[in-house]
Amino acid sequence: MRCPFCGEADTQVKDSRPTEDGSAIRRRRFCPQCSQRFTTIERVQLRELVVVKADQRHVAFDRDKLARSVRIALRKRPVEDERIERIVNGIVRKLEASGEAEIASNEIGELVMDTLKEVDAVAYVRFASVYRDFREAKDFKAFLGTMDPPK
Repeated sequence: MRCPFCGEADTQVKDSRPTEDGSAIRRRRFCPQCSQRFTTIERVQLRELVVVKADQRHVAFDRDKLARSVRIALRKRPVEDERIERIVNGIVRKLEASGEAEIASNEIGELVMDTLKEVDAVAYVRFASVYRDFREAKDFKAFLGTMDPPK
C-alpha cells in the first residue's frame, strides 16, 4: 500500500482487525520513510461493477458515492452510523449478487429507495426528491400521495 503522505510504496501493517459488522478489515499502517500512520479498510469485492448512466455512459461503481448519498438522506435522523454501514453493505451485496457486471443507474436508485423506505420515511422522501429531481412543492405533494400511510 502506497503512503498517502509521501508516496512510499512499501508501508508496514501494524494492526489488523475486523470492522464491527465483520464485512471489512481495518488496518493501521506505518510508513518507514516519513513515519506517518494511516488507516486502510479492506472489503471483499465479488465482481467489478460498472454503472450505466441514463446517457449510456459507463462508469465504475463507487461505493463511497453510494454511502455519501445514503448518509445525506439519513442526516439528522435517528439512525446510527453502524446501521448506515450495514445498509450500504446490504445494497452493495445485492448489486454484486445480481450476477450482472453492468447495472443501470436507475436500478441502483430504486434499490436505495426501497431500502430507505423500510428504514426511515423522511430519508426516503429526501432521497426521492433528489433522485426523481423534484422541482416544485407539488412534486413533493404528488410523491407523498403515493406513499403508504404511517403505521
